[in-house]
Amino acid sequence: MINDFSTTLTNGMQKFNIALNDTQTEQFQIYCNLLIEWNKKFNLTAITDPCEIAIKHFVDSCTILRYVDIPKNANMIDVGTGAGFPSIPLKIVRPDIHLTLLDSLNKRLIFLDEVARQLNMTVETVHGRAEDCGQKTVYRENFDISVSRAVAPLNILSEYCLPFVRKGGKFIAMKGKNVQPEIDNSRKAIKLLGGTYNNIVEFHIDENNRSIVIVDKTNATPSVYPRHNSKISKKPL
Repeated sequence: MINDFSTTLTNGMQKFNIALNDTQTEQFQIYCNLLIEWNKKFNLTAITDPCEIAIKHFVDSCTILRYVDIPKNANMIDVGTGAGFPSIPLKIVRPDIHLTLLDSLNKRLIFLDEVARQLNMTVETVHGRAEDCGQKTVYRENFDISVSRAVAPLNILSEYCLPFVRKGGKFIAMKGKNVQPEIDNSRKAIKLLGGTYNNIVEFHIDENNRSIVIVDKTNATPSVYPRHNSKISKKPL
């Protein structure tokens, strides 16, 4: 099973021009084992087969490195990180990234603290809601990159994520297929929040259509955003 996992992971990464060394492969194996073990009590993922985890979580997360230029020592926040996707796989491959993991459920952060400990990885975990943290000086417009693999519509996700990004930085949203209607519906929100569309990349992974939406932060986010969660959900931009 370990060999199957390693082979699947290595081959999957190579398709996106990502080469892993032995240490990184071992870190992914440890992460996979922890995910399966902790999932029994915390319900972290619906995917529990190691080879599926390798492709649908680990390789999928790292496709960002194929399509987006991540600066050396970038300061990154993963908004609504869940079980650590896409940011933990990104940091395994790019350990120079300074990573902050934000989630509203503390049990997920307990899991991620254990992952970081076992991987000998330095990360900051933050227990809080994106709309609250996005108004705090310590986090607001303090990151080179904000990433999210959350399932919220892009106009809503943008209000949660763009306030964290400094001018000149990027917001990266990982989405599924047929993303164009979301993009069309979020143009007003992106502009209001200080963003400009950079690129939309579409690709296939394990016969599934995937998209990466890249937004440049070109202006400061007005202080009124992000709004309270009730307003974001009831009156999305």
